[in-house]
Amino acid sequence: MQHRPEIDGLRAVAVLPVVLFHAGVTAFSGGYVGVDVFFVISGFLITGLIKEDLEAGRFSILGFYNRRIRRILPALVFTALLTSVAAFVFLLPNFLVDFSKSLVSVSTFVSNFYFWKASGYFENSAHLRPMLHTWSLAVEEQFYIFMPIAAFLVYRFLGKRWLLIFGLGALASLALSIYATQVGPTANFFLLPTRAWELLLGALLAALPARTKSGWVSQVGSLLGLSMIAWAVFTYDEATPFPGAAALVPCIGTALAIYFAHPQQTFVGRILTWKPMLFIGLISYSLYLVHWPIAVFWRYLTLELTPGALGAAAIIVASTVLAAFSWKYVEQPFRKRGKASNLQVIGVGVAALAVVGGIGAFGWATNGLPGRFPPDALPQSAESTAASWRNGTCFLEGNLDYSRWSAEACVINSQGDVPTLLWGDSFAAHYVPGLVETANGSAARIYQYTAAGCPPVLSYYSFARPNCRPFNEHALNLIDELGVRRVILSARWVDLRLRGLDQLRSTLDALHARGLEVYVIGQSPMFITDVAVVAARTGGDSWTISIDAGINEELRVLSADAKFIDPLDTFCEGDRCLYRVDDQFLYWDYGHFSGAGSARAARAYMPLGATAP
Repeated sequence: MQHRPEIDGLRAVAVLPVVLFHAGVTAFSGGYVGVDVFFVISGFLITGLIKEDLEAGRFSILGFYNRRIRRILPALVFTALLTSVAAFVFLLPNFLVDFSKSLVSVSTFVSNFYFWKASGYFENSAHLRPMLHTWSLAVEEQFYIFMPIAAFLVYRFLGKRWLLIFGLGALASLALSIYATQVGPTANFFLLPTRAWELLLGALLAALPARTKSGWVSQVGSLLGLSMIAWAVFTYDEATPFPGAAALVPCIGTALAIYFAHPQQTFVGRILTWKPMLFIGLISYSLYLVHWPIAVFWRYLTLELTPGALGAAAIIVASTVLAAFSWKYVEQPFRKRGKASNLQVIGVGVAALAVVGGIGAFGWATNGLPGRFPPDALPQSAESTAASWRNGTCFLEGNLDYSRWSAEACVINSQGDVPTLLWGDSFAAHYVPGLVETANGSAARIYQYTAAGCPPVLSYYSFARPNCRPFNEHALNLIDELGVRRVILSARWVDLRLRGLDQLRSTLDALHARGLEVYVIGQSPMFITDVAVVAARTGGDSWTISIDAGINEELRVLSADAKFIDPLDTFCEGDRCLYRVDDQFLYWDYGHFSGAGSARAARAYMPLGATAP
């Protein structure tokens, strides 16, 4: 396939917004769409090479994987090894275990599945997961498994229907992505079935007739394409439902730029082949790989969620320097074809991945090597705290089998005469230790009905946790059976905000129709990382929270016909919130209350009286 320098420049257009977005440059609020630009470029180049080999009669599956291994693995393994050194030095045990698990998933090309399943609950903040960005590589690697075979079969038996078959596949994937935007946004973001259309768009482009090299159509088409990418980069943000229909803008823009930009005869082509753009494009793969771990460790060591100007500049410069080194001394030498056979190259690639996976398995098996730190520097274990939530019966995980729920086992203050249902996810369950301590003798007889990852929203559906809906629907049955008169709703609302907080109305309307007294507890404080890390770094008792406090104002307005409680009023002054009082941590991780924090919250604002306070 003829080298096209403007596509190297387009890689720069893809990677620069991603790096600037992750470095905290706020103007690039939609910089994450650079990944989608990469997907379209990859689909175009890979399919073009496969199609060219098929037409020349030299196509080889082993040869294809030889080239992919030479292109992908050296820089990936280099980055994984460097990141592992930093992780084993700096990360607390629970962070190192998470990192180690992600390293195993990277070595088996399933990191997108790992981060999908581990997103939302009991995981370290996304900003502190050094290998999180490899989800996109996993999507491409999975595409590389299926596409060569599919292309061969289509070319061999249905050669004249290439555009039709892959076009239908792209449409089906796009339709699924649009549907999943609401019902499964996390799965939509991470998984191949809802991302395949972006790669297939590039594949379709590779099958079109030769592009026009001059004229106003090329000028307009390439300018429109680049403008669509820029529009997404500067107008989208983390609240934009994505990918879904929103991804059409940068993806179609990329397709237009690929098809119409010409190095000499279009304005966009000349921009893309400007020497600085070509340089960034050449190192773009290494730059993508190294920039995120650098940004993660910057945040981990400074505890600042958003780097300032100097921090952003340091992340960008360090990433560029390391990427240039990786490109010259790692990528380039390994990409040169030697005398090694396809099987030998594949064998070396598998061995390198085994080393990466072995490092991850070691960190995982040793529980993050806790001996690296003094015991008083370690946070309380999730297991010991979650046990007080009555896991398996009153706080459900896994398949969320609510048949295991027992009113007798899950009641707090059984002598109370106001039947009350505490309904929600882990951010409802973390009030249980405090209620056990404070509710005795009060009017409230509280039934704990909580499940991991399930906000108390009747309309909520998740591909990752499909049993959330029946679990939530069963709450209405319990309300009727137990004669519940008061319902307390609490959740990690920041997750629901990505889908739309107005979904909570489905629950509020159903409860009000029953004439119940309803309380909505707003989002409690969440920090960038475990409070033990914050304490070790700062030595203080309060720190800035990592959430937008405005979410509670949105919830207050939404639940105007209920009684709203704002936990931030109890724990915070401005954007700084207490995480420790009298040498006792109020949280056992980044946001779930410890026993002391739960008791403090329960005494301050949990509705335990006979009537509304």
